[in-house]
Amino acid sequence: MAKAQLVLLVGTRKGAWIYRADSARKTWRVSAPIQFGNVIQHLVLDPRDNRTLLMAASAGHLGPTVLRSSDGGKSWKEAKTPPRFEKSADGKGESIKNVFWLTPGHASRPKQWYAGCSPHSLWRSDDAGETWTGVDGFNKHPRRDEWRGDPNNNPPDNPNTHSIIVDPRDPRHLYMGFSTAGIFESTDEGASWKALCKGVAADFLPVKDPEFGHDPHCIRICPSNPDRLYHQNHCGIYRIDRPADTWTRIGDNMPKAIGDIGFPMVVHPRSADVAWVFPMDGSSVWPRTSVGGKPAAYVTRDAGKSWKRLDKGFPKVNAWWTVKRQAMCHDGGDPLGLCVGTTQGEIWRSRDEGKSWALLARDLPHIYSVECGTLA
Repeated sequence: MAKAQLVLLVGTRKGAWIYRADSARKTWRVSAPIQFGNVIQHLVLDPRDNRTLLMAASAGHLGPTVLRSSDGGKSWKEAKTPPRFEKSADGKGESIKNVFWLTPGHASRPKQWYAGCSPHSLWRSDDAGETWTGVDGFNKHPRRDEWRGDPNNNPPDNPNTHSIIVDPRDPRHLYMGFSTAGIFESTDEGASWKALCKGVAADFLPVKDPEFGHDPHCIRICPSNPDRLYHQNHCGIYRIDRPADTWTRIGDNMPKAIGDIGFPMVVHPRSADVAWVFPMDGSSVWPRTSVGGKPAAYVTRDAGKSWKRLDKGFPKVNAWWTVKRQAMCHDGGDPLGLCVGTTQGEIWRSRDEGKSWALLARDLPHIYSVECGTLA
């Protein structure tokens, strides 16, 4: 019987790649391109069976869809019923622009998955990604249009539903984020929702501390303490310890010259006090870049009271790229390995929790996501 293998799943603007590590996590073999030429927003391995892979893709004539592999990536099929809005009798209605985020369901729901899409919507599959249905408690909520705000004031890469989180203690307890609205919580498996945005700055809005209208970039729950969540926002880095309902801006403790704006957030699987971010230029520059062309990760080991710069191995000057919200991950190892994928098509890897970095791959297309998993 083959041994389980650490894999790095990479989604890009022009396809996906799977990198397979040796037992020491030192050398990697790369697959041929998968779905070459198609936009791959997210590629995720199911940790409940370590065989099933789901891919959020915009695939040529198929349009935005979900692709499935039940054999560890050897073969792929489109979902029989991907996320699709129902049309009215006159043929009108919303259309999915992209499938953006994929999350495996709770361990007690072995074939359940969630998907976040643009326009803002939440979808669920109960058959390992074969068929998808809308979560009506959100998609048909009477305030959904109010939550998502002005459709003419959206991010350039679409307003995306992301960071779908299932509480590891309770399959009915969900969190999710969506651009231009904020962070929302459900305690009844998506039947009802409420905003969880208190304490989060929204510098681009005229109202101070609004109920919603925020722009979270990435939200993470701590596996070792699920009452703690961190999130990286368009306006800072935050932490919350439930049952509190107000976020604390821990990014104020970042160096002022760097700021606390960025996309990705990674939390340590075994310590709720440890988290990593990858800052970007938070000024008017668009698309975003590393601050001053000098990329670096930052780590906190005291729940945000202090931060340390981690840039050993990264370019020292003229590296004008950034890391998107799904493009930073950990491998679960000891010491923990970290990976980042850049908008310039590079993959950087650390085997020592970010103390030093080495280039794993280059010359890939623009990277949208990197995820680690253990393939059976």
